[in-house]
Amino acid sequence: MEANQDMSESRVVVIDPLRDARWDSFVESHAFGWICHLSSWKRILEESFPHMKGHYLALINERENTIKAALPVFEVRSWLTGNRLVSIPFATLCDPLISTSNEMEILLGAAVNLANELGTERIEVRALASSDLIQDSRLYRDSFYKHHFLLLDTNLEELKKSFHRTCVRQRIERALKSSLSLREAENETDLKNFFCLYMMTRKRLGLPPQPYTFIKILWEILLPSKKLSLLLAEHNGKAVAGIILFKFKDRVSVEFSAFDESYLNISPTHYLFWEAIKLAYHQGYKIFDFGRTAITNKPLMDFKGRWSTKVVDLPQFYYPNTGNGRRNNESSFSYNVIQILCRRSPDFALPYIGNFCYRHLG
Repeated sequence: MEANQDMSESRVVVIDPLRDARWDSFVESHAFGWICHLSSWKRILEESFPHMKGHYLALINERENTIKAALPVFEVRSWLTGNRLVSIPFATLCDPLISTSNEMEILLGAAVNLANELGTERIEVRALASSDLIQDSRLYRDSFYKHHFLLLDTNLEELKKSFHRTCVRQRIERALKSSLSLREAENETDLKNFFCLYMMTRKRLGLPPQPYTFIKILWEILLPSKKLSLLLAEHNGKAVAGIILFKFKDRVSVEFSAFDESYLNISPTHYLFWEAIKLAYHQGYKIFDFGRTAITNKPLMDFKGRWSTKVVDLPQFYYPNTGNGRRNNESSFSYNVIQILCRRSPDFALPYIGNFCYRHLG
């Protein structure tokens, strides 16, 4: 009876998280809250990508004037990939901020109404911890991605012993004997050096690089509050690898990584991951995330699995439920064409390819 009464006093409204002081406090206190739910993510995306606009659906308890639950969705418009609502673009972790299935049903109904008003074709909802609360038959579930993470609940020596002996521990030891040094980036020159490594890495993988503008705005907005850090592995004063980390509440997450292939023999990537894990442990974080991986990407699945990570589904939900999702099929013709284009294009062309591709992604 009390639950029904509570819902009768609630309604869904669209709020502006940049002006509503309740929003970031709600994200901070919610069990599923992450960096990409914060108001700053809206600033980052809308300043970086003109084809995106955020709409923050909040279930408000009118009697108490508090946010009970929320579903941030971004309007993503593209003549190439179609118009849709996405919760949340370019975010590895972005659960609906809910506590019950009923809250999800109400918020999804509001999202469907918004989609109809905007004339968008579909809705995509990405989840992790909230997955069991998303039982709505209007949604199709697709588990194309996996999530790897380490629990930092034991001492570092025990944790290290759990890593694969030859593929991880021996590589860490090799790196430690190879005159590599760790440095935390301090200025935009460091960021540009990382971006050069990042473009080289994406070219080897046949993937378009995220626009520099996006990474620079991430740096400018999240660095001052210490929610982001860029770690560089240097060899004789030269940056040969780097990782960008997000830090929030009890979690550290690897969001971008890159390395110079000519230094592969001294394992700078293994060195960086181990140093980042140690830093996270000493700074009191409880979880170290290795990020999202497509199930078809066996090399990356293997790399992350050798660090003794736990692996769980990172599902995506699609409206309308047509019986099949819109997964990123890495064997598709368009994906293969992009891979060939990125690998064969001259270096100067890569930023242009990345800017074009990400103008249609989300």
